[in-house]
Parts: sequence; C-alpha cells; structure tokens
Amino acid sequence: MSEEVEVEVVCPSCSPKIEVPHDLLKSGQNMIVRCQECGTVHPATIERAKDVTVKVIVSKGQESLSCINKMTTEDIVEVDDEIIVDDEEGDEVYPIIVTAIDTTQKRVNTANAGDITTIWGRAIDEVIVKISVHQGKRTEALQKRVNGGHQFTIGQTDTVGGLDFEITKIRKRDGTFLSGRGGTVEAKHVKRIFADEIKRKGWAEGRTAWSMRGRGRSW
Repeated sequence: MSEEVEVEVVCPSCSPKIEVPHDLLKSGQNMIVRCQECGTVHPATIERAKDVTVKVIVSKGQESLSCINKMTTEDIVEVDDEIIVDDEEGDEVYPIIVTAIDTTQKRVNTANAGDITTIWGRAIDEVIVKISVHQGKRTEALQKRVNGGHQFTIGQTDTVGGLDFEITKIRKRDGTFLSGRGGTVEAKHVKRIFADEIKRKGWAEGRTAWSMRGRGRSW
C-alpha cells in the first residue's frame, strides 16, 4: 500500500481563504485532494515556488556593498530578520540583519521576496562597537572590532588601546538601555557601550608595610 501524500491547499467547503491539510488522491496537472478537516474531495492547484533575484545593500562598517541574492517566491522577509546573503556576482557570503525593505510601491516591514526591489541590511559577521569610557570629567571615545555574536556583559572588564574599563551600561540598537549587572547583549545588537575607566595600580600600590619590609629579609 502506497504511503499517502499530504498537501496544504484551501478547501472550498470549510476553509476558502486559509490553506489546511489535504490528502493527495491524484497527482499531476488535474490534481484531486481530500480535505482532512471536512472530508470534501475537490480539484486543486499548487503554485510552485519560482526563483527570483533580489538586490541587497549591505552596510559593512563605513562602506556599503551592492549584492545580488537568489531567493524564491515562497520566502518571506521581515525587518530584523537575520539572513544569509550569498552574492553570486561577487562570490561573497554575508550574514546580515535586515534593516529596511523596499517594494515597487513603498518601504515595508515585511514582504514576499517576489515583491521586493531592495533589501537593506547590516553585516553582522564582524561589527565595530563604539565605546564611551568615562575618565573623571572627560570621556574617551573608543572602538572595538568583534564578531557579531560576541557578548558584552554589564560589569565585565575589557581593554582597548591600553585603556582598562568596566562596562556599566549598554544602549541597544532598538533604543533601549541595559544596566543591570550581569545583563548580556550580543555585539550585533549594540549601539553604544558606556564604561568607567579602571585605574592601573602603580608598582608599590596595594603592598602592605609588612610585605615591603619582608623583601630581602633572610629567614
């Protein structure tokens, strides 16, 4: 006995707008199916996905790269989606976060790939994180290049350009702030890091009088 094949199509009796599971009774051009919800047997047509090429503008640091990405008409793209851009022309691959979507009509938050004219995205394989380090009454502006998945944690200590600091607050790209100790944000979601400088101790700092007297003494 052959195994039954299941397909999802609309049912004229119980679900004329939303696709529901059906059993495939006859395949080919004149396909016949039976609705699993109400048992209605009816003809159906399944539209096959078509390949489309979509223009993608990838923001990588200070430069913007124009790429061509192959997708299908079944692909749905939303702002904030993480997708892989496989540029056939430049033979490069970029993981990105979608920042904007243009169609022939307007800019939207979600669209079928077949309706998209341009996808705008930010590369997240490697990102540059801006860091503001407070040094008393002045602030030092630093930058750190890391992998997009690198995690920054409130209370974590780090060093950039010989300057030691402790992270106190993180502003995320959605405009919200994280300040609770132990809170973690991946670099690809960081807008700016705020930190306090950690003073490096001098050679003799932190040493007790006893430890200093003990140096050189023979026991």
